[in-house]
Amino acid sequence: MSTEIVNRVANSKLVTFDLEDYYPPGERVLFDIKDWLLEGLVLREGVFREKAAEHDWSRYKDAYVALTCTTDAIIPAWAYMLLATYLQPYAKKTVSGNLDDLETILYTEIIRDMDVSALVDKPVIVKGCSHKPVPKNAYLLLIEKLQPVVKSLLYGEACSSVPLYKKSKK
Repeated sequence: MSTEIVNRVANSKLVTFDLEDYYPPGERVLFDIKDWLLEGLVLREGVFREKAAEHDWSRYKDAYVALTCTTDAIIPAWAYMLLATYLQPYAKKTVSGNLDDLETILYTEIIRDMDVSALVDKPVIVKGCSHKPVPKNAYLLLIEKLQPVVKSLLYGEACSSVPLYKKSKK
């Protein structure tokens, strides 16, 4: 009994889409302002401005920076805006929030600007496992972008995928 083994996955028209391929390279920095606050809770404008002016912002060159405060302090919007003015000449991107917020914003911009015309009416599988911190929201944003144009959407690996969407025949 000698039947040839055929790799149906390799011969299919299935397109694999890996969000990890779009991960922007660069250092991620979580900048916590709590140490610039009185007892970690009170923002004193004069002291805060002084610390910002004395800080070496050049060390964030080409980094992605998430500005946050990990205490229960109430931080006015101007404080983050002030820090952003110092980071602007150096950082690739500055956001208010944690590192997951940073990744979500980066992927939002990437997916928004993505050209998906090559995927029109094609079966697409979105690769699930990644070694880079691809945020969960990126997968949802990708669905919004792909569903209107693709023939079908699956998640996982070609050998064991989960069907998510199939365009209805009209």
